[in-house]
Amino acid sequence: MSLEDPFFVVRGEVQKAVNTARGLYQRWCELLQEGAAVGREELDWTTNELRNGLRSIEWDLEDLEETIGIVEANPGKFKLPAGDLQERKAFVERMREAVQEMKDHMVSPAAIAFMEKNNREMLTGKPATLKSSSDLLDASVVSATSRYIEEQQATQQLIMDQQDQQLEMVSGSIRVLKHMSGRVGEELDEQGIMLDAFAHEMDHTQSRMDGVLRKMAKVSHMTSDRRQWCAIVVLLGVLLLVLILFFSL
Repeated sequence: MSLEDPFFVVRGEVQKAVNTARGLYQRWCELLQEGAAVGREELDWTTNELRNGLRSIEWDLEDLEETIGIVEANPGKFKLPAGDLQERKAFVERMREAVQEMKDHMVSPAAIAFMEKNNREMLTGKPATLKSSSDLLDASVVSATSRYIEEQQATQQLIMDQQDQQLEMVSGSIRVLKHMSGRVGEELDEQGIMLDAFAHEMDHTQSRMDGVLRKMAKVSHMTSDRRQWCAIVVLLGVLLLVLILFFSL
């Protein structure tokens, strides 16, 4: 295929994004294993970056699947070998499986339990493994802390849902613009075909006009020749008449 094939451009970006996500995922797994020694800020940053990166990769994979579907629907126009088409499908499937594996781990019960534990330890200022039954925190403080944790989790979930909705709206707008650009391209192609047909018809008409002009010139030339012969015949007749009159005198 040509180096300008947009599939390979997007494929390179997707591969790069997946490699970056794998690096974040590896660090995220390390943070889960470190337990109480994990810093809240690093864990939150890594989690958010990984989640956003995976979401962006999924959108790119959807775009790649759309281009593959267009090629499958118009094989005569793109003339893409069947082997290349299958290889493109396999690439999209591999990337989707890699993304899904990381997403499944992030929402696993063990990961969620660790995140909740980390939140509690951050708010109480002491790891759960070091807590005792002392009266450092009475029952009312513990209850208030639990409610605060639940409220913070609900707020974070609401913010994440709103962000997802906004990103979905942006993605939908991009798809609409992409569809419109495709329609404009098709209309331009149709207009180009019509202009080519019109130019061909003009050439044909010009050729016919040239033929008519040549015929008219030929007829005009033939008419001129007839007039010349008529004049010669008349002059010969007059000359013959003069000679007859001359000899008769």
